[in-house]
Amino acid sequence: MKKVGIIIKREYNTRVKKKSFIILTLLMPVLFAAVTILPTYLATMNDTEERTVAVYDGSGIFLGRLESTEYTKFHFIPKEEYDKLRDNLKDSKYYAILAIPPSVVTTNNVELLSEKNVPFDLKNNIDHNLSSILEKDKRSALLKEAAVPDLEQKLEAARTNIHVNTIRIGDKGEEHKSSTEIAMVLGYIFGFMIYIFIFIYGTMVMRGVMEEKQNRIVEVIISSVKPFELMMGKIVGIALVGLTQFAIWVVLFIGIFQAAKGFIPDMSPEQAQNLMAQSQMSGQMENVAQSSQMQEIFSMMSSINFPLIIGCFFFFFIGGYLLYSSLFGAVGSAIDSEEDAQQFTLPVTIPLIIAIIVMMNAITNPEGPIAFWFSLIPFTSPVVMMVRIPFGVPAWELILSMVLLVATFIGTVWVAGKIYRTGILMYGKKPTWKELGKWLTYRS
Repeated sequence: MKKVGIIIKREYNTRVKKKSFIILTLLMPVLFAAVTILPTYLATMNDTEERTVAVYDGSGIFLGRLESTEYTKFHFIPKEEYDKLRDNLKDSKYYAILAIPPSVVTTNNVELLSEKNVPFDLKNNIDHNLSSILEKDKRSALLKEAAVPDLEQKLEAARTNIHVNTIRIGDKGEEHKSSTEIAMVLGYIFGFMIYIFIFIYGTMVMRGVMEEKQNRIVEVIISSVKPFELMMGKIVGIALVGLTQFAIWVVLFIGIFQAAKGFIPDMSPEQAQNLMAQSQMSGQMENVAQSSQMQEIFSMMSSINFPLIIGCFFFFFIGGYLLYSSLFGAVGSAIDSEEDAQQFTLPVTIPLIIAIIVMMNAITNPEGPIAFWFSLIPFTSPVVMMVRIPFGVPAWELILSMVLLVATFIGTVWVAGKIYRTGILMYGKKPTWKELGKWLTYRS
């Protein structure tokens, strides 16, 4: 065990002290925040370019009825001016021409002419404006035919939007406000992180073994350390590197979460409603609504059992990593070059690929039979079970999945140790699957 400890220490220190490890560990939370938050922020930024659109209405339905915005103005023009502008739009003051034919009611088609590709927001604004006016006119015509007094006002008053609030009931009957969307996001993030960590650090083990074998360093190491001890030291050392990196990320994310939460005022739903009512007169309704929505999101997140999720993440990462890294280590010991790696790594990575495919199903149906069985199969459970945990998993399913993962890991380590012991000193020969099977029968 002392020799294994020395190998673990060497593998850990060698990788943790690298500049690439330090930079990646510190920048990952920033990059993650940029990837998730920046696109949303950019998508919400308003287009501030002022545009004037000339409108020729051949139907006469929309005259004076198109609503201009702060940056998009509609100017109605007669037929003669439209004919001139169509041939000379570039030198005019208009950004585009909206041509509405007389048959728009039956065809539902209009033309938007421009020298450039029209922005999506402008096209969507025109589409929404025209559709709303036509829909309103058609509805009014139908209501007149029905001859029911004040029917339109009654229909508007009857229009209802239902918002479903999800409540989780605890073991003792306590109620906690939950969010299916947040559970889906957390499940996806943690499941995908398990996949990435296992794949990256598993292949790191394989490449490390291959480098030592190609450089003939392993021949010197084997003279004082047993092959199995060398393999386990390398696997555990790299696992500690991954856990260190993840632990730093957890601390950084918790700090970012608490800092962001501190900017949101703590108020009850009644206080939020009162503040919204007061802010309607001052034009601050949108800001108050966003603040209340952010507070609700933080409240939902505080009801999630993060200690259980993080604890299970550590367990399934360790279990899944040890299972796959032992197989990757065995592959690295059996081959001499990168060209031979594909033949043997593909069967090892196929279960991980299947786990990612099943993960998408488990996000939408975490209690379905597919999610259930693949969360118990050890080769896919680290990914699929992490997706299900934020939704709530019965204790017996979680325990059974953990037990099966540990038992399978012990079996794969035994198999990998057999291959590693023989393959680490084999040079110049490309092994076959049949030959790997024979290595398992060799005695120590």
